Amino acid sequence: MLQMIGFMLKGAWISLQVFFLTLLFSIPLALPVTFGRMSRNLPVRSIIGFYLLVMRGTPLILQIIFIYFTPKYLYAFLHNNFSAAVGSEGFWNGIRVMLSYNRFTAVIIAFVLNYAAYFAEIYRGGIESIPGGQYEAAKVLGFTRSGTFFRIIMPQVVKRILPASGNEVITLVKDTALAQVIGVAELFHAAQNAAAREFSTMPIFMAGLFYLIMNWVVTMVFSRVEKKLSYYS
Repeated sequence: MLQMIGFMLKGAWISLQVFFLTLLFSIPLALPVTFGRMSRNLPVRSIIGFYLLVMRGTPLILQIIFIYFTPKYLYAFLHNNFSAAVGSEGFWNGIRVMLSYNRFTAVIIAFVLNYAAYFAEIYRGGIESIPGGQYEAAKVLGFTRSGTFFRIIMPQVVKRILPASGNEVITLVKDTALAQVIGVAELFHAAQNAAAREFSTMPIFMAGLFYLIMNWVVTMVFSRVEKKLSYYS
């Protein structure tokens, strides 16, 4: 049992790394994506719209596979078709290194791009819910456009988007199990291996308990933050 728990803790540590790195990069990345989605520039709005469509319209598991394997196929295609024209082996080694990354990095890239799209739409809904009169009032009071957004609009947006953001973060905890699709040994992967080795379903139930505890912590954190921001109600 102690050995099994040790394997589970190692897998949980990988899951926590995926979880925190995804939040660290996707939450700030979502803000420029939101601005691009709301831009009056048609090409920018179209590109961002297509990115959101792909990220939200295809399964995350497929995105992980695509991001991990595409550089390998791209390198093989370039090498097979252009190696005769560019014969330097050093050049091709450089291309191979540039297009290569490990499984964990591929998982982080896929998760960040996917969750940034969802957070961006949550941000957009929160921003568009603010009455336009607040922008006009701030302009009369002498606030700059950026000052208006970050000092007046953004605090209200954060309060309004907390419930939807909390749901996404809870989903992220469970989605970390998808990292196993390319062999990243996260929590559920460790549980499956332990279950196969011990001929028992107990590791799967233990993994469920780990996910439940992590989501309980997330729920408590968001509840505390909502109470802290209740003065905006």
